[in-house]
Amino acid sequence: MLPRSRTLPPRIHDSVLDESREARTYFQIETQQKTQQSSDTSNVPPEYSKCFDDDGRLKRTGTMWTASSHIITAVIGSGVLSLAWAIAQLGWIAGPTVMILFAFVIYYTSSLLSDCYRTGDPITGKRNYTYMDAVKSCLGGAKVKICGAIQYVNLFGVAIGYTIAASISMAAIKKSNCLHANKGKGDKCHMSTNMYMMIFGITEILFSQIPDFDQVWWLSIVAAVMSFTYSTVGLSLGIAQVAENKGFRGSPLGISIGAITKAGTVTPTQKVWRNLQALGDIAFAYSYSIILIEIQDTIKSPPAENKTMKKATLLSIAITTLFYLLCGCMGYGAFGDVETPGNLLTGFGFYNPYWLLDIANLAIVIHLVGAYQVYCQPLFAFIEKWASKRWPNNEFITHEYEATIPLLSFKLKLNLFRLIWRTVFVNSTTVISMLMPFFNDVVGILGAFGFWPLTVYFPVEMYIAQKKIRRWTGRWVGLQVLSLSCLVVSLAAACGSVAGVILDLKNYHPFKSTY
Repeated sequence: MLPRSRTLPPRIHDSVLDESREARTYFQIETQQKTQQSSDTSNVPPEYSKCFDDDGRLKRTGTMWTASSHIITAVIGSGVLSLAWAIAQLGWIAGPTVMILFAFVIYYTSSLLSDCYRTGDPITGKRNYTYMDAVKSCLGGAKVKICGAIQYVNLFGVAIGYTIAASISMAAIKKSNCLHANKGKGDKCHMSTNMYMMIFGITEILFSQIPDFDQVWWLSIVAAVMSFTYSTVGLSLGIAQVAENKGFRGSPLGISIGAITKAGTVTPTQKVWRNLQALGDIAFAYSYSIILIEIQDTIKSPPAENKTMKKATLLSIAITTLFYLLCGCMGYGAFGDVETPGNLLTGFGFYNPYWLLDIANLAIVIHLVGAYQVYCQPLFAFIEKWASKRWPNNEFITHEYEATIPLLSFKLKLNLFRLIWRTVFVNSTTVISMLMPFFNDVVGILGAFGFWPLTVYFPVEMYIAQKKIRRWTGRWVGLQVLSLSCLVVSLAAACGSVAGVILDLKNYHPFKSTY
């Protein structure tokens, strides 16, 4: 297999790349100052190398454009499908306004985080290869463990959310065909999502046995194509529905008290909870800070990586926000306050063309199969690295077996500990998904849980430590006010999402959900 392109963000960095002796010798030769140089190369720095960067790794080739593409790929995911519902709760005034405010906060805190890629000098300082490396370098102490716990719990939650979303999309394919066959009558088209969750779980168990996805360079490309496919389908159908309605539906303040929905009549308390849950859904749709440092690690220099990353962040957030506003507003405008579905492509606001819905939902499933692995690999690597250090002489943990796959002539490395632990992990996410198959509620909880600590608090604290900003100065107070405000928003969104789960559980029987 070809080496992974240096413009793609490596998902796992357990250690610095160990170059061969020959490579290091070449590096040393290249960095030696030559006595006979032409006048145009006399000012080349003594540490210059044609093939390696200052940390001994192969030359990074990423640019503002490649970094922007990776950010857009990471941000635009299944969260976009819940934005129409979120705007329906907030209305035409607050909905787009909140989305733009979230975009501004994400851009600002991402800019702060990009300054923490190198410790000390932004050009010659020590590189931090992952989010955790940056926290350890800038803050250290107990905050590293707290950040790690939040990060890995968030990854576990994302795996649950992806399992729910994938199973709903698989069931939606069958349901759309059933509705088409029955000419839109859905009485005979109710089905359980449990079987589809188990199918998705079995698929992930198989994919999880691949030791390292770092060299599967095509994975991000496939995910990007799939995410743009289903997002574009949702946007196109929304535009078509608005055109058919000859106008936009909805209201300035969103769903009103007393409105009758499938879950019952909206009470004043439920209106508040729905608004707060909408904040969590929007926060989840913008979450990508956890891999920003890894994306920045692919950028070449000069100029300094943080300058390129800030430009890439501005471009990608602008494009993403525009796309989100179009998808969310068109979906809301197509169906209005009450009828806007929680998931634009599976809530069956749309019935036709059914084949286009099938393509979009299939794209969601393919995207989530890969995304599940990309997001879970850091957690897999963390546990396996810890176990190998804890029991270095235990063959059950460290020994690798080679298995040849018939007809493909492909050798797969198997490890008993990896086989059992990753299977248990996938089974646990599948079972929890079957117990709580509530897409919007889970998305809201994930967004609320990860937004403040990973997107705001740690970037702000690292930036303060990196720039040595003194307490009670104007800049320090401003950053703390931003962090505190986002904490309040996160807590409010979490409360709204938890209240949504409690409300859904009143009419729910475990393992007997129908779709």
